Amino acid sequence: MKRDPDTPPFDGQLAVADSDSEAEAAGSQQQSTQHAPYPPTTAGLGGIPTVHTDVPITSVFLFLFICGAVAHMTIFQMNKRRGHKFLMSGMMFGFCMARITTCVMRIVWATRPTHIPIAIAAQVFVAAGVVLLFVINLIFTQRIIRSAHPHGGWHPLFTHFFTAIYVLIVVTLVMIITAVLQSFYTLNSNTKRIDRAISLYGGTFYTIVSFLPFPLILGGLIIPRQTRVEKFGTGRFRSKIAILLTATFLLCLGAAFRVGTNYKAPRPISDPPEYYDKACFYIFNLTVEIIVVILYVAVRVDRRFHVPDGSSGPGDYSGKRALDMKGSTIVDGTIGRIMSEEEVFDDDTEHEETFQTEKMGESDRV
Repeated sequence: MKRDPDTPPFDGQLAVADSDSEAEAAGSQQQSTQHAPYPPTTAGLGGIPTVHTDVPITSVFLFLFICGAVAHMTIFQMNKRRGHKFLMSGMMFGFCMARITTCVMRIVWATRPTHIPIAIAAQVFVAAGVVLLFVINLIFTQRIIRSAHPHGGWHPLFTHFFTAIYVLIVVTLVMIITAVLQSFYTLNSNTKRIDRAISLYGGTFYTIVSFLPFPLILGGLIIPRQTRVEKFGTGRFRSKIAILLTATFLLCLGAAFRVGTNYKAPRPISDPPEYYDKACFYIFNLTVEIIVVILYVAVRVDRRFHVPDGSSGPGDYSGKRALDMKGSTIVDGTIGRIMSEEEVFDDDTEHEETFQTEKMGESDRV
């Protein structure tokens, strides 16, 4: 793919210049004629935005993310007034605000394509925003597993595992932002090599994080259970799983594409590869993300994934522990077998009817 003759002679994407001879030669020439921050010499996903192409497309996404922010904040405030605390709606609002800033910065960048600080800011927001969606999906995953396996899901080791993931997400984000900023302020080939390695690590780690709900949910379904499923929120259990895995697939698709293309050998800015086309940038970044934003509004995740405030152990999701503390006892004779489809996926009414039938049978035998 040949560069548009109207495109300024640099590309401001997250790609970090490789330490090959061409990048070193370009770096030496920059060092003698320019000052920091230096424009990169390698191509990146989406290229430099242009007024004719990128401004209209980005404006559409800007409008969509504004609508998403309004919707999630409205839901958050309505729930808050009713005493229904669901922090993930606030996190979705924060993500939409980050993407609104991303779109604004990209539009400004299109009007000032040679202004490197604006390019840096636009790229940092592109890299940082999606992390909130990864965290939200992990929280939903944790709730589903705790519902299916209360004792294992609330075990300290399992809780510490998620805590470690959240800490690594934050630390990795700081590392990526630092590497991106540093790559614009140095011409040292070894430093650029390190920055590229950090960028590849971050992309790989976030791809793994985006994929984690798949193996965790699958493991939670096939491992023999020890208690009944603790129903939480509204809707069928199978619907919760389908919603989460759909969002997981979309986010993992975008993350895998980004890191996969970054592992390719860097190409000079004058000869970008086809997989760095603008269409790929908008599809595997903003499109998959806005679909998740709209999906979570449409299916009302604030109702489906809500758990009682103060939940801290087995029985809290269903209120069973509160009943036990008052002297109520629930007998479960289904310990030690794999969950059937009816037990895992049916709604609360069907579970209640099964439980009542079992109790009536016991009374008849007595």
